[in-house]
Amino acid sequence: MGQAGTDLTGRLVTTIDPRLLDFLETNIDSFVKWDLIRFFHDNPHTRDTASNIARYAGRHGETIRQDLDELVENGVLQSDKLRDMTVYALSSDPELRKLLKEFVEASANRHFRIKAIYHIIRGIPR
Repeated sequence: MGQAGTDLTGRLVTTIDPRLLDFLETNIDSFVKWDLIRFFHDNPHTRDTASNIARYAGRHGETIRQDLDELVENGVLQSDKLRDMTVYALSSDPELRKLLKEFVEASANRHFRIKAIYHIIRGIPR
């Protein structure tokens, strides 16, 4: 990466709240996960299967299952077995919910979205 690319990266990293940057880099490495974060923020009492969550979020069930499981591993979501099904729900951790709210609110800002999109695209394997 040339000097211009390094400068752009530096500007994008230093202008994001460090807590939101950490949340982004730790939990949101795809646009599907961003959609899931938004979905659970908007529907904090949802407890449902991957296929139903996918339908409500406008995604395909099998394509989000891995993303849901990764968000469970990171503590953003929790999962439980209900008979032969896995149901997913937002973590009940109040600090995480507060951070999630801040992230979604920041996402309403065009400049923040551009920076977040850059981070996601930068992390996608080529």
